[in-house]
Amino acid sequence: MTKSRLLLFFLCENQLQTINRKFKNMITEKLKELGYDYAPTDLATFKHPFLPATRTGNLVFTSGQVSAHGDTIYKGRVGDEVNLEAAYKAAEICAYNCLRAIGTVADINEVNRVIKVLGMVNVGAGFDNTSGVINGASDLLNKLFEQGHARSAVGMVIPFNFAVEIEMVVELKG
Repeated sequence: MTKSRLLLFFLCENQLQTINRKFKNMITEKLKELGYDYAPTDLATFKHPFLPATRTGNLVFTSGQVSAHGDTIYKGRVGDEVNLEAAYKAAEICAYNCLRAIGTVADINEVNRVIKVLGMVNVGAGFDNTSGVINGASDLLNKLFEQGHARSAVGMVIPFNFAVEIEMVVELKG
């Protein structure tokens, strides 16, 4: 192989590695652009009688993830103590927490698509815009993944008075 062909081969190989690294971390990079510094749920501090997520084959199912991350906590009944705008943000945080839960059993950059989202809203008397609340989760997920997802948005009482709780099912690549 001539020096020029060897150099060309080396440059092409180097570019492919750079592209692969960028593509490999696409979800975490998009999260960073959206203001989220991704890290999987810390299993050492997860003190519950269940797992944050389980994996079977190429599917991952999350447990319900509530509207709390770091110092940001959304509690109260939506329509009473929590307004729609705050509840929308709470749902976004829940979706982010689902991704963190997925990170305990898989690399989130290997998520091919979100299959299903179940959004649960702690509703006050007369509040019925649960879909508007869970749009916070769907809008975040649609910024991260090309394909859409199925979704339910229901009103109920949520344990410990959290404003929103979300479960998710995702499909992994391969």
